[in-house]
Amino acid sequence: MAKKGQRTKIGLQCSVCGKVNYVTERNKINTTEKLVMSKHCNNCNKHREHKEAKKLH
Repeated sequence: MAKKGQRTKIGLQCSVCGKVNYVTERNKINTTEKLVMSKHCNNCNKHREHKEAKKLH
């Protein structure tokens, strides 16, 4: 059975190299702006800013 609610899956994309490294969820009602987090990028091998890329299915 599918989950009910306002949470959507999103990908977090590195702002430097453009690789999607992480998949997470966010509540689209409580968080209206795009998600930005500081995460480790395996491609750059450094902590970089990751921004919300797109909704995943």
